[in-house]
Amino acid sequence: MALQLKQSLSLSQQLIMTPQLQQAIKLLQLSRLELLETITQEMETNPLLDEQPTDETDEEKAVADTTVETNDDQPTPEVTIEEKLNEDMDWETYLSEYNTGWAETPYDGGKEFPTFENMNVSRTNLHSHLIWQLSMSDLDDRQREIGIQIIGNVDDDGYLKITVEELSQLIEYSQEEILEVLGIIQTFDPAGVAARDMQECLLIQARFGDMGGTVVEKIIQHHMDNLEKKRYALIARSLSISIQEVLSAVSIITNFEPKPGRLYNDDETIYISPDIYIFKVGDDYEIVLNEDGMPKLRINNYYREILNRKDSLEKDTREYIQDKLKSAAWLIKSIHQRQRTIYKVTESIVKFQRNFFDKGVTHLKPLVLRDVAEQIQMHESTISRVTKNKYVHTPQGVFELKYFFNSAINSMEGESIASESVKEHIRNIIKSEDKHRPCSDQEVADILKGYNINAARRTVAKYRECLGILPSRKRRMPY
Repeated sequence: MALQLKQSLSLSQQLIMTPQLQQAIKLLQLSRLELLETITQEMETNPLLDEQPTDETDEEKAVADTTVETNDDQPTPEVTIEEKLNEDMDWETYLSEYNTGWAETPYDGGKEFPTFENMNVSRTNLHSHLIWQLSMSDLDDRQREIGIQIIGNVDDDGYLKITVEELSQLIEYSQEEILEVLGIIQTFDPAGVAARDMQECLLIQARFGDMGGTVVEKIIQHHMDNLEKKRYALIARSLSISIQEVLSAVSIITNFEPKPGRLYNDDETIYISPDIYIFKVGDDYEIVLNEDGMPKLRINNYYREILNRKDSLEKDTREYIQDKLKSAAWLIKSIHQRQRTIYKVTESIVKFQRNFFDKGVTHLKPLVLRDVAEQIQMHESTISRVTKNKYVHTPQGVFELKYFFNSAINSMEGESIASESVKEHIRNIIKSEDKHRPCSDQEVADILKGYNINAARRTVAKYRECLGILPSRKRRMPY
């Protein structure tokens, strides 16, 4: 069969994502802090964007939002400022006071300025803290070099993540020298640092607390497996001591720090800033968007006036201003659309989850994105973007919007119950159980039937693991 080249016409439809539409979708899924950062960047790059002053009156705002028409074809005169220097000024004295006056300037009636260190606090991390202690130790150059290599292989939790054999091959020093320096570093603060495993970390802390040779040290040395599984009776029989002595030692061990390095963790705490507030007013709920610190954007009037001048602009200049004007107008429109969409989604969630807001987590209902999408007549993907990285402050606490969407479990009567509600019931059951005889997963499943919840034992086990709760044999406390 011969190959031939032919021309043919075909009709097809294709969805093209314009830059404006991509920007609107991007804004929709940003968190509040990310939106503030995006607005700041746009205001820096687009001269037509202007922030509305908070004390601006409604009349001023109306004037600012009105397109100004003018027939004045005269170009705006350049503003010049004449500076006249005082020839009689003592410049030598002035410069001397200027160079030294910043630190000597009185503050608020004679009070001194806070020091620079107090204004910019930097936390000491674990590595620098250990290096400082190493430099203060009475070691020779050879030992300091080994110590630097050891500290460089200590992770953020405070554990040595390399074996002595590997380190010896790496730096070409004997294992005896490395062990000697390692023993010195293990006496540094925090207690337990540079340990090679959990057992050694706890032993260092026990000896640091002058507990060498005690029951605490013996349990850590020989009974870590029984300690983990809470087999206190076996430990008592093996050490020929009473169960009370074992419990006293265990209470001391549980106060040790399993990750000594996290005391010097330099990661900053990230606080949640809710995007929406839900307040109960009477018998109803009021939704308020968090616009604290959110700049209110408008088009700069100066550039409006320039654009309205018919013959005073060059073609390239006019096209540039028009392009920036469209970009600014679309950004403002997208932000307003984003806020309205978030409000609609939150309003729909409040309608579906009214019992949650009234009574708590145990009354949370199963909900999927389609339910909200059909109610507010939007696509499911839009609802997914809105609920991403958005947090809401409610009378029951602060939750991510995605928290209200969860799967369902059938009740004894055939009704659906939210999985988060079942988890909360499991948490409450285990919290109120007898600590000396904790409930097994099957017993928890039987108790849930009393709440009209039909959950299998494996479902209870899965939810218990999601909640970070140990199995019953590890929760049991001896009498």
